[in-house]
Order: sequence, then C-alpha cells, then structure tokens
Amino acid sequence: MVNIGLSKVDDALAAKHPGLQRYAACQSHAFMKGTGTFVFGAVGLYALQTALQKKLPYAVQWNLLISAVASSVGSYAVTRWETQKCTDLWLLLETGKVPDRSSPQVPKPEEPVGPKKTPYGDVME
Repeated sequence: MVNIGLSKVDDALAAKHPGLQRYAACQSHAFMKGTGTFVFGAVGLYALQTALQKKLPYAVQWNLLISAVASSVGSYAVTRWETQKCTDLWLLLETGKVPDRSSPQVPKPEEPVGPKKTPYGDVME
C-alpha cells in the first residue's frame, strides 16, 4: 500500500499511475494555498477596513462580512487556478502531452455572392 495523504492506495493502482503521488502533492499544495489566501485575505481586508473606519463609518459586522466574502472569492480563484495547473500536470504525467487551453479558432462564414436574401426569403437588391 502506498500512502497519499491520510489514505492508502493499492500498489497496483500506484504502479499503473506513476504520477499519482506528485498529483496528490500538487492538489494538497493548491488547497493549502487557497486556505492561506482566505486567512491572510480576511485578516488583511479587516485591518484595512478598520484603518479606514473614520472615512467609511459602518458597523463591525459589515467589516467582517465584507472581509469574509471578498477573501472567499479570492480563495476560490486561487484554488481554481492552482487546481487547473495540477490537472495539467496530471495530464502531462499520464499522456506526455501538455493540454491546449487556448480557445479554438472559429472560421468566419463566407459572404454569399449575388443578391442577398432576408430571413423571410425576400431578395434584396
């Protein structure tokens, strides 16, 4: 049995996927980075709001709410970004190819030659 975090993985599965431990470590790092972003973001925003309390006077519960919501959004964005990088790492380790994340090029439809028609079928001159 191979340990990955707190769970144990069968040796056959670990042999079939040699990059499993690196992927699990990457995911763990991504989640910890997201958690750190939440904690430091909430503390930083709360400190900033208390410093600006004279210019923007509002109750403490609003300071806490704004700090929690903003740091949650930031934490989600960081975790999603890092998880995407881990997914790319997993695909690279499994297939040997880096996935293409660029948007596909959509060809422009050609303009018909001759008189144009309306959606109702009338010919325009």
